[in-house]
Amino acid sequence: MDTLAFDGRMGASGDMILAALLDAGGDPDVLAPVEDALGVEYVVGRTTTGGIDAANVDVRYADNAETQRHEHEHGAEHGHDHHHDHATDEHAAEGHGPTRRYDEVIDVVERMALPDAVEERALAIFERLGNAESAVHGTDLDATHFHEVGADDAIADVVGASLLFADLDPDRIVTTPLSTGDGEVEMAHGTTTVPAPAVVEIAADADYSIQGGPVERELLTPTGAAILAEVADGVETLPTMDVRASGYGAGDHETGDRANALRVLLGETAGDLRRESITVLETNVDDVSPEMLGGLQETLTEAGARDVSILPVTMKKSRPGHLIKVVVKPEDADRVARRLAEETGTLGVREHGAGHRWVAERETRTVDIELDAETYPVDVKVASDREGTWLDASAEYEDALAVARETDRPVREIMARAERALDE
Repeated sequence: MDTLAFDGRMGASGDMILAALLDAGGDPDVLAPVEDALGVEYVVGRTTTGGIDAANVDVRYADNAETQRHEHEHGAEHGHDHHHDHATDEHAAEGHGPTRRYDEVIDVVERMALPDAVEERALAIFERLGNAESAVHGTDLDATHFHEVGADDAIADVVGASLLFADLDPDRIVTTPLSTGDGEVEMAHGTTTVPAPAVVEIAADADYSIQGGPVERELLTPTGAAILAEVADGVETLPTMDVRASGYGAGDHETGDRANALRVLLGETAGDLRRESITVLETNVDDVSPEMLGGLQETLTEAGARDVSILPVTMKKSRPGHLIKVVVKPEDADRVARRLAEETGTLGVREHGAGHRWVAERETRTVDIELDAETYPVDVKVASDREGTWLDASAEYEDALAVARETDRPVREIMARAERALDE
């Protein structure tokens, strides 16, 4: 599987993502629609940070791009700041373009005539940013003013990254936990602590996790957080992969002997399982009839449960009871917990944040088996990894039971024949 893996231990920003993707082999020519629409140019240079040679990207207005390219390449050698996607209103006034409302940003993107998949991804990223800003400031989404990510350079970051993802076209994108930094940061409306409130809102809906440190700087910006929230699955460590390309995207901060750079690796990984966010609900009961317990599998599954387990336990005063454990998606937890309380009469349901589970891709295939010159269809469930490699095949019991009754044969024989037919 072709995988693009981000190493987020020094955070991420829009320009760092852009630079890393270009450094890993992304074609800069695909950025032309943004340059034409906004009248800007992506100025790509090199710098050294923490002893690492890295790419850096500045978005500049095209009328003086050559002068700015010279300043960018030479200024980077001395650690000059040229681009921040957490710019304040004053920073925007210095040449990074106007700030805009959410609906105005959407209009700018839609007028770029991008490929459908690229436009869809860019708009989804801005929706994450808009929802985060509206939640922080208590405004409606369309009325939300993008003080920090509505400028031309930030639009260029989001759309440019979307174009480069399409150019590199990996099968999967992942990121390790993203470092936010520590300390305080100046925003358009005042000073706040790191991570910025918008970053916290975005991370809450992302698959990746965040961590503080390792320096007192803002390392994870709203734009960087939103881009990776939209495209990347979270992983705890870099996956095992055969690397064919890598890239480093430099940030603007001076971080001593630490490289202020976002690293990205591109290569082949073995087919793995799909990572799915879950939470676990549980309750203890000692006065629920066996009939009610037996029906919980069906009723809780109808309410959204992914898995239901019932275990015998010994409760207070040595009373026999049962522990009911239910695996659910986080967004279904409230509904399933209420159904569990209604069905059992329990006075409390505990929730454990299990985080994730790894699940195989599943599909059902129908096979025909021949018995006594008759043909019988049987459904078989197939489990596979993300590359399509089969992990297991299991005939549906109810189908096999129906055939077994009709042919007066053991259910085990029917299931084995169906599974063998699929394998053949």
